[in-house]
Amino acid sequence: MYNNNNVRQGPRARRVGPHALPLPPMGDVYNIIPIHDLLTDHPSLRYPEVRAAAAALRTVGDLRKPPFVEWRHGYDLMDWLGLFFGFQNDNVRNQREHLVLHLANSQMRLQPPPADPDALQPSVLRRFRRKLLQNYTLWCSYLGRNSSVRLSSRREADNLRRELLYVALFLLIWGEAGNLRFCPECICYIYHHMAMELNHVLDEHYIDRDTGRPFLPSISGECAFLKSVVMPIYQTISAEVESSRNGKAPHSAWRNYDDINEYFWSRRCFSRLKWPLDFTCNFFATTPKDKRVGKTGFVEQRSFWNVLRSFDRLWTLLILFLQASIIVAWPGTEFPWQALEKRDVKVKLLTVFITWSALRLLQSVLDAGTQYSLVSRETMWLGVRMVLKSLVALTWTIVFGVFYGRIWIQKNSDSRWSDEANGRVITFLEAAFVFVIPELLALVLFVVPWIRNFIEVLNWRVVSWLTWWFYTRIFVGRGLREGLVDNIKYTVFWIIVLASKFTFSYFLQIKPLVAPTKALLRLQGKYRWHEFFNSTNEIAVVLLWVPVVLIYLMDLQLWYTIFSSIAGAVIGLFSHLGEIRNIGQLRLRFQFFASAMQFNLMPEEQLLRSDMSLVKKLRDAIHRLKLRYGLGQAYKKIESSQVEATRFALIWNEIVITFREEDLISDKEQELLELPPNDWNIRVIRWPNVLLCNELLHALSQATELADVPDRSLWFKICKNEYRRCAVIEAYDSVKAVLFKIVKYGSEEYLIVTNFFKEIDDSIQREKFTAEYNMSLLQKIHTRLISLIELFLQPKRDINGAVNLLQALYELSVRELPKVKRSIERLRRDGLASFSPENDVGFLFENAVEFPAADDADFYRQLRRIHTILTSRDSMHNVPSNREARRRIAFFSNSLFMNMPRAPFVEKMMAFSILTPYYDEEVISKLEALRRETDDGISMLFYLQKVYEDEWKNFIERMRREGFVDEKAIWDQKPRELRLWASYRGQTLSRTVRGMMYYFRALNMLAFLDYASETDIRDGSHQIASHGSSRRNRGLNSPQPGKPPSRKLNRAVTGVSLLFKGHEHGRALMKFTYVVTCQMYGQHKAKGDSRADDILFLMENNEALRIAYVDLVDLGRNEVEYYSVLVKFDQQLGREVEIYRIRLPGPLKLGEGKPENQNHAIIFTRGDAVQTIDMNQDNYFEEALKMRNLLEEFKANYGLRKPTILGLRENIITGSVSSLAWFMSAQETSSVTLGQRVLANPLKVRMHYGHPDVFDRFWFLPRGGISKASRVINISEDIFAGFNCTLRGGNVTHHEYIQVGKGRDVGLNQISMFEAKVASGNGEQVLSRDVYRLGHRLDFFRMLSFFYTTVGLYFNTMMVVLTVYTFLWGRLYLGLSGVEDAAKNDSDISNNEALGAVLSQQFVIQLGLFTALPMIVENSLEHGFLPAVWDFLTMQAELASVFFTFSMGTRTHYFGRTLLHGGAKHWATGRGFVVEHKSFTENYQLYARSHFVKAVELGVILTVYASHSPMADNTFVYIILNISSWFLVVSWIMAPFVFNPSGLDWLKTVDDFQSFMNWLWNTGGVSKTGDRGWLKWWYEEQDHLRTTGLWGKLLEIILDLRFFFFQYGVVYHLGIANRSTSIAVYLLSWIYMVVAVGIYMILSYANDKYGLTEHIKYRLVQLLVILVLVLVVVLLLELTNFKFIDIVTSLLAFIPTGWGIILIAQVLRPFLQSTVVWETVVSVARLYDMLFGIIVMAPMALLSWLPGFQAMQTRILFNEAFSRGLQISRILTGKKTN
Repeated sequence: MYNNNNVRQGPRARRVGPHALPLPPMGDVYNIIPIHDLLTDHPSLRYPEVRAAAAALRTVGDLRKPPFVEWRHGYDLMDWLGLFFGFQNDNVRNQREHLVLHLANSQMRLQPPPADPDALQPSVLRRFRRKLLQNYTLWCSYLGRNSSVRLSSRREADNLRRELLYVALFLLIWGEAGNLRFCPECICYIYHHMAMELNHVLDEHYIDRDTGRPFLPSISGECAFLKSVVMPIYQTISAEVESSRNGKAPHSAWRNYDDINEYFWSRRCFSRLKWPLDFTCNFFATTPKDKRVGKTGFVEQRSFWNVLRSFDRLWTLLILFLQASIIVAWPGTEFPWQALEKRDVKVKLLTVFITWSALRLLQSVLDAGTQYSLVSRETMWLGVRMVLKSLVALTWTIVFGVFYGRIWIQKNSDSRWSDEANGRVITFLEAAFVFVIPELLALVLFVVPWIRNFIEVLNWRVVSWLTWWFYTRIFVGRGLREGLVDNIKYTVFWIIVLASKFTFSYFLQIKPLVAPTKALLRLQGKYRWHEFFNSTNEIAVVLLWVPVVLIYLMDLQLWYTIFSSIAGAVIGLFSHLGEIRNIGQLRLRFQFFASAMQFNLMPEEQLLRSDMSLVKKLRDAIHRLKLRYGLGQAYKKIESSQVEATRFALIWNEIVITFREEDLISDKEQELLELPPNDWNIRVIRWPNVLLCNELLHALSQATELADVPDRSLWFKICKNEYRRCAVIEAYDSVKAVLFKIVKYGSEEYLIVTNFFKEIDDSIQREKFTAEYNMSLLQKIHTRLISLIELFLQPKRDINGAVNLLQALYELSVRELPKVKRSIERLRRDGLASFSPENDVGFLFENAVEFPAADDADFYRQLRRIHTILTSRDSMHNVPSNREARRRIAFFSNSLFMNMPRAPFVEKMMAFSILTPYYDEEVISKLEALRRETDDGISMLFYLQKVYEDEWKNFIERMRREGFVDEKAIWDQKPRELRLWASYRGQTLSRTVRGMMYYFRALNMLAFLDYASETDIRDGSHQIASHGSSRRNRGLNSPQPGKPPSRKLNRAVTGVSLLFKGHEHGRALMKFTYVVTCQMYGQHKAKGDSRADDILFLMENNEALRIAYVDLVDLGRNEVEYYSVLVKFDQQLGREVEIYRIRLPGPLKLGEGKPENQNHAIIFTRGDAVQTIDMNQDNYFEEALKMRNLLEEFKANYGLRKPTILGLRENIITGSVSSLAWFMSAQETSSVTLGQRVLANPLKVRMHYGHPDVFDRFWFLPRGGISKASRVINISEDIFAGFNCTLRGGNVTHHEYIQVGKGRDVGLNQISMFEAKVASGNGEQVLSRDVYRLGHRLDFFRMLSFFYTTVGLYFNTMMVVLTVYTFLWGRLYLGLSGVEDAAKNDSDISNNEALGAVLSQQFVIQLGLFTALPMIVENSLEHGFLPAVWDFLTMQAELASVFFTFSMGTRTHYFGRTLLHGGAKHWATGRGFVVEHKSFTENYQLYARSHFVKAVELGVILTVYASHSPMADNTFVYIILNISSWFLVVSWIMAPFVFNPSGLDWLKTVDDFQSFMNWLWNTGGVSKTGDRGWLKWWYEEQDHLRTTGLWGKLLEIILDLRFFFFQYGVVYHLGIANRSTSIAVYLLSWIYMVVAVGIYMILSYANDKYGLTEHIKYRLVQLLVILVLVLVVVLLLELTNFKFIDIVTSLLAFIPTGWGIILIAQVLRPFLQSTVVWETVVSVARLYDMLFGIIVMAPMALLSWLPGFQAMQTRILFNEAFSRGLQISRILTGKKTN
């Protein structure tokens, strides 16, 4: 429910409930421009372009009026369409503003400006129509239909109206389509028919055949379009989603958004669906499921074969090279070319063609096996092609096999390479040539990409027939080839990468394994177990090769990482990144920085031609070069007389003011950093105090040392340093001004001062100063001047002191300073002494001193500045002291020396919007949350105060200036300011809104500066200065309690905003809108949730902010209507008002929530571009200044195409919170900078990753929007926008001269959940049609780039972990079977095999290093090599490797599980700060299956291997072999403890153990700690097995069988086996399992029967069991070779078997659950979880118990934050001293 003051009731939305009081209708509510009333005084209506666009819409003129509806005066074309076609009124209003705003903005940008600005230019509308309807036009062409957009070449005026109607119709359809916006071609279909009906209506002579009257559209009436067109299709999608069982049904069983959309890619949609829509068609949900249209275009089948299917060309290359390498390496020659001299080897190489054709057969079988359900009566040809492809591939395989066999038959019969044999080789080669013709053709087309592009986009039947064999004809993915230059760049990159990889693989992976393989095959030895097939050696060979082959298949990822890091660094260097790394380097270039700011941020007067001529481009490039390297006098010494200096000062000071508002700097630092205006006629530019620091003192010492040097030489020396020159002149001019200010005007003393300075000036002009004056006295004068100024700065007025000091100065300057001493008469004559003798020195200045008024803020600010210049002795290198402020200043200044487009005027820039989806996260931090303390006594506020210590001090200082006194009373006096301060340091919506609203503030300021006159700027700078200093003075001198704060949030009345004249505001509003889509806002308001109040507060304080939300209107009778609502805060009315309310076809969420949340609000965005911002992002004022430069990039060509997405770099804002956050931020920073830099150029495969990218809005609107939303498959919704963009011929670029802040998760559990979501998302991407199409439609090298930077990254991470597994299982096999024993004596094996194994084992460590490589390279580039290395070493000391290894496990587990079984889901990570200890139970639930169990398994393998392998005798070899595996095991077990606050606290460990046991034995519900019971968790962990298919279950069982191998291998090593290798040993060992289960069942039966009632009987049963067991052990020891150690060893054999049985039972749960067996399975599983928990906790308990480890762990975890002042002792003891 709403409060009644926030709603404009529409007639359709009757609200039920107590608050439903009707409000007066607000006809005049508008969003941005009041188009309904063009006479209103609104700044935007001053533009003729707005009036022109609105007037064009009013040209209804002689159009036939809609029947049955009253036509009112003032209706326009939008109303005409709305009434004819049944669109909603608010949709019409929304799109009217949308269209007018866009046309007006476009016309403003016209160059040269139109002759008649009051008329809409046809060229503007034509360009917009072509862009908006481009996708529709392509669709018509693709389906061979004529477009319904019909414009005559004659009659311009009528054409303009007609064109407006076509554009408006599309926008109205799009604006009301709701979820159908995700189906762009569905919208094309609707538009096609409605535009045709529009043509009939416009054609006056067209008569409807059925009625014999003028034509009327088939749908009309109120809300008709929604009800008759949108709702039926929406309900079809909804029905399909319902049948998906919340995404748990296989993707192949239901149609998602893509399937619905792709139905419109075939001509059948016209014959089946018809128009008006035929609801009997089997497309709709009205048809039963079994008769309905099935999947369209693609079937997403869950299988790991998808990786092979989508990227078959890559795997073909790798497999064929592997085969060829083994063939060439087998003869054992040193180099491959030596082997190739042998004819036999050459002929054997021909087998690659057999493999190639077999791989094609596999591909075609996989295609048929996964896509068979696409075949229907309508798509028969698809089935024909599938069958034919398999048959052809099979034929080729047989042909090659037969031809190859014939070669060797002939050779063997001739015993040599005879002519016949050679002839057969040639026959084989001829066949091979025919086989590779398609590949050769593809190669030719790759070399000339434009031909391929041209052919692919032709829609001729002939072309589709010719390409039918190779491709399914689809609407997207055509013409994707890049230009020749880009082609060459990424081809060269990949050729270098592949050459390195293949060389390394041949010489260091494949060749070294040949000798041990041969030796193993000929090895004869006695084996330690029963051999079934006498093939132990062959299996050993396979196990030796498998890890190496796995590494061979994945290590291209490592080579890619290495070379992309190098390429990224080179591109970064050429982009001039990191040239200004710190404040010190900025100082050296500050003068150039001023000019660079002027050059980049200030527009130049546009010439009449809009395109940049070559000469102008060259001139700009030369100018940049001069600025960058300080060549010539590029900055022309912008002295204070020039307006540029003041303009620079205004921008720079505004940046400094925002730093102060954000509490990054203190008041003192603000004064030191800002450029003051020139109030005292100082002759030089007044650089910030920070730059002038100790320059005056240096100049003084120079003057004293070089006292006898001529003026010119001394001045030349001083002028060598620009800042020193400025300091000297400014000090001189300022002292002069101060003296004139404090000595009474008109007094005798005033005259003396005037004459004295005249003499000095004259002397300087004649260059005789050093000759005439005594330079050694300057130091004394300097000291007295300082005393004088300090006296005036004191609050107490000491006139006598001032007089004394002035007299002393007079004595020094007039009497002693000149070398030639003058008599008193001479002085009087020169006007330098008093004429009355009694007024001699003793009485001078007595009545001539006047103190300026206390409120003369300007004077005192200048005085403080001159005092700093005179006294400053240090170099102020630490100003500002805040690291974030320094980083931001350095980045901003560096970016201005990078290449960026010139800024246009605000009026001529592209308009843009920002869209932020928000669900129900925190808006502003709550006071309770800030106060609440953890067990350790740490509150969130205390934590923030310590982490951001300097910012807290600055905040308190700012509060004191605003009238607040006591820090302790801040909770009561300034609660909102306190909450905001904390919110701006977290990941809250308020932080995002503040950051994004900087765009509005920047545009306002730039709009003022664009048109401000010299007088405006000069006078303005004085006005700002006096206003700012009076505020600061008030704070410094007299804190006034109870005074209201002088500024609201984000409404800076400091700075340039004081000077605005009103027009800036209108310009900025037309160019910028910020829409936050708060889906739940309506419900929050109804419940009185505080988040609704906080959102209202944000709206109130940010004028350009709009909130969109979904409103539910209950109509009773179980009917609910859903509305998309837009609200704003009306400043005049002082309350929230509703602007638009557009009915939706049904509930918003059908697929993934976030994209649908974005989609419902995208209709309220405006402008040419839309920036997607998540609600954990931040922005900076200084970066916002560059936005208009960035938007100009849309006009530039990057390769063949203009950009459609501009990628931006991010700055991770959460890096300083803890060491984990730092690792995460370092990793992210390298991926969002270096990684994406390389993806965009040279690789041309950058996608969209949910970062702050800027979309070309009108390119994406008709193409499905800015994300995809199908359930589960699009769980990583953002990246699909990039896939969609690339497939539809878009172009994604990356720009690094602008950055946006981005928050990341900071605690281990948060990070793991986030990585689980991303890894699951990648698992789903592998199944998706987008990835399949990109894998096939991109050229070979771009496909490689695409694979290794998206799903391949996760696939290869999984391969690494699989390699560890195969390697260790292989070693275990060799150790237990006895092969290792036998091989120990064979030198060939023992040397080489160890070497090969060591080599293949180091990959884990390698991977860790290589993932760190981009991090080190990017860090070096931006901060310098030594800091980067130091950072890397610090990270290692803080156990970063443990974290990265752990996260590798997370990614592997979730990627693999999703690939096999599905189950991807969103994890709510919370995004908060982590200061609380997470209980072991919580960690166990999260990590048991993904890490702990796997680590225990690997640990058991390593232990068994150590105890049974002859290799383990040689400790060194064992360590080298297994160190990285042990590291993996330790990392996976330790990380959740090491990175958990107080993870090694003994008391907490004891507590955790107890709560773990409670949880374990709690059968359901909630335990004491609030955790779910073990049983509920155990069932949830198996959820994925319920949704998986048959193949998934089979594979799971096959994988689980590995646990039975322990038992098979170990039992033969037991003493009781007596070295027998009979199968009976293994079979008899199962008795152990039966006995164990029997004992367990007896005890549990006894417990159930006697446990509670007859306890003594239960104890008796236990005693009997123990006695029998002891008796059996004694008998075994006596009668057999049983040894006591066998008991321990057998545990290692049988415990894994039990675990294997449980895992298989879980897969077979549907069959077992109803049987008695299941209870036993559950009971035993609980025991296993207890065992795992104890194994994992034991080492941690030991570390907790030992002293010192807890302190060390806290240091590791919080090092980054604590190094800035967080006192560990307080955290450890929980005692706060303050």
